[in-house]
Amino acid sequence: MQEKSVITRTIETAGGVYAPGHLGELTQIVDFSLVDAVLDETGTRERRLRLLPSRVVVYFVLALALFEHDSYRSVWGKLVAGLEGLPLVRPAVSSLSRARRRIGAAPLRLLFETLAGPVARPGQTGVFYRGLRTVAVDGTLLHTPDDEALMWRYPKRIGEVMEFGYPLLRLLVLIECGTRALIAAAFGPESDGELTYTKRLLDALDTSMLLLADAAFDGGEFLRDVKATGAQFLVRSSARRVPTPDGHLADGSYLARIGYGVLPVLLTVRVIEASVTVTLADGTARTEQWRLLTSLLDDDRHPASDLVRLYHERWQAETTYFSIKATMLDGRVLRSHSLSGLDQEVYALLATYQALIRASADAASTRPGLDMDRISFTVLLQTAADTVTTASNITSPAGPADLLGSIGRTALNTLQPAWRRPRVKARSRKNPTSKYGPNAGQHPQKAQTYTFRADITFFEHGLASRPRS
Repeated sequence: MQEKSVITRTIETAGGVYAPGHLGELTQIVDFSLVDAVLDETGTRERRLRLLPSRVVVYFVLALALFEHDSYRSVWGKLVAGLEGLPLVRPAVSSLSRARRRIGAAPLRLLFETLAGPVARPGQTGVFYRGLRTVAVDGTLLHTPDDEALMWRYPKRIGEVMEFGYPLLRLLVLIECGTRALIAAAFGPESDGELTYTKRLLDALDTSMLLLADAAFDGGEFLRDVKATGAQFLVRSSARRVPTPDGHLADGSYLARIGYGVLPVLLTVRVIEASVTVTLADGTARTEQWRLLTSLLDDDRHPASDLVRLYHERWQAETTYFSIKATMLDGRVLRSHSLSGLDQEVYALLATYQALIRASADAASTRPGLDMDRISFTVLLQTAADTVTTASNITSPAGPADLLGSIGRTALNTLQPAWRRPRVKARSRKNPTSKYGPNAGQHPQKAQTYTFRADITFFEHGLASRPRS
C-alpha cells in the first residue's frame, strides 16, 4: 500500500460572524483591536450585530486592495477559503456593496493614518544622510471610472476639440527613502496642482528630515513652509528661476536669496549647478543642466558632489508609485463608482501597501545592515495574498513575537542582488493622448546600463529650458 502523509493544522481566527474578517498574516499588523478602535473612533461600528459586521467589511475592503484583479465574490471566496468547517455566510454582491457604503471612507482613512509613518531604525542602510532621514514627495495620477456620478469632481482632460481618456485623480505621497514607507498622503481632482496637495503633507515633516523633490516643488512659499517645519530640503529648480549669487563657495556652489515679490522675508538657499552627462551602453550620451536648491548651507559638511548624488534618491517616490499602480493595481482603473467609495478604495490601497512595507521592515530588522531595496515588493504582495487564501498566521503565536513570519521568510529567501547595475528604463509613449508626445524618440526603447558624471559648475547665462519629460 502506498504511504500517505496527513498534514493537519489549527487555524485561529475570530469567532462566529467575525471569522471572515482577516487579512491573513497581515492581520498581525492590521489586528482586530486596531480595526475595532478606528471603527469606534469614527462612529461606524454597527448598532446591532449583522451577518456582515463592520470589522469584517473593513478587512473585505483591504482584501479588495490586495486582490485588485478579482471580483467581490472572488475576494470573499479567498477570505473564507481557509475556513472550511465553519458556518459562514455567503453574501450577495449587492450586500457587500451596501456594506461598503455603510462604513464609508472614514475608518479606512484613519486606519491608513495610524499605519503611516517612517519604519527605518536610526542609521539604517539607505535611509539616512549625515543623520537626516531622507524623505521624498511626488505626485501621480490614477484613473477613475468613466461615470457621470464622479466626473463633476474628477473631470476628464479637455483638448482643443473634445474630452479624452479616463477621469483622473491626483495622488501625492510623502515617502521615506530607502524603505518606501508612506509617511502621509493627499489626493483629489487633477485640476488642483501638486503644490495644493503637498501643503497638506507639511505637518508630517519634522527636524529629523531632509526633503527631496523635483522642480515642481521649487516655489518660494512652499520652501519657506518646509523650512518652518524644521526640516531641510534639496529640491531641483526650474529654468524660470534666475538666482543672483550672494557669495560663491569653495565646492562650486553659491548662496542666493529667493522669494522676491512673493515672500515678505527672503529665503536664503544654497544653489548647486551641475552639468550632468549620462552615457548609455550603446554609446548614446545625453547632457543636461541641473540646478538644485538646498537649505543645507554648509559646503564643508554637505559637499555639492554628495548632494547631486543624493538627489537621485527622490526616485524612490516613483518606485513607490510603481508598486501601487503597476504591482497592486496592475494598471487598472479604480473600481468604485461613488465619491465615498473612491476615497475608501484609495485609503485601502495605501493602508494595505503600508502594511506590506511594515512586514518588510520587520523582516529586515532581523538582518542588521540589510538594505530594504533588496526586498521584492512583488514577493511581499504575492506571499501576503497566499496567507489570506490559506488563512495562515492570522493571530500572533504565544510567546515572543515572530518578526519574520511566512511573509518575511519568503522575502529574505528571495532577495534582490546586493549590487545592481545602474540601468535606465525603456520609455515609450503607449498612450496616444499622453502629454509627453513632444518627447517621443528622445528616450531609449530598451533598458540599458549607463554611466553618470556630474561636473559642478556655474551657469553664467542661466539654465536652458528643458522639455517636459
